[in-house]
Amino acid sequence: MPQSKILVDTNTYIRLAKNIHPLLDCPFGEENYCLYVLKELDHEFSRSARLQTQYSWVEDDEYQANRKKRLTLSKKNKREIELTLDFLHQHKIDNQLSVSQVDILYLAYGLVLDIYIVSDDTDMLELANVFNIKTMKTQALLHLMFECDHVDMKKVRQIAAYWEYISDKPTNFRLDYIEIFGEKPP
Repeated sequence: MPQSKILVDTNTYIRLAKNIHPLLDCPFGEENYCLYVLKELDHEFSRSARLQTQYSWVEDDEYQANRKKRLTLSKKNKREIELTLDFLHQHKIDNQLSVSQVDILYLAYGLVLDIYIVSDDTDMLELANVFNIKTMKTQALLHLMFECDHVDMKKVRQIAAYWEYISDKPTNFRLDYIEIFGEKPP
């Protein structure tokens, strides 16, 4: 069965990879969901002293090795992604959205490959909505993993508590958690 690819942005990767390892290239569920990141995650990470300090584990060999598996693109896909970058970037400028070039690249992949992009970035989600790019938030991905028996509720609660502990919660964390999981976060 072919994979149902899902692309996770840098923030989602950082929020999940420490507690669900290996996070990437591990199919789960009947739909054969499989998570990926773009190679630009490493570049984005290496340019941020804050990320390197707060999440130094990202550079550990085991996590770097897990990020090596990439999405395969045809030449046609590559051309379409390049074209898509231009109009997404222009819409960002026209609407004064604070979306990074890496985030725009994620959205271009999502649009061209017709795959889900997981992000909690409000402006990124707004831009995706304009172009009907499939998205979900990190907690929705966690719920999908839970429904597919890839993680249990104990793991979900552990992750939510970790986010609280490191003060790195997704936007609307509490409301989304209650709505998605039907309980108050730990």
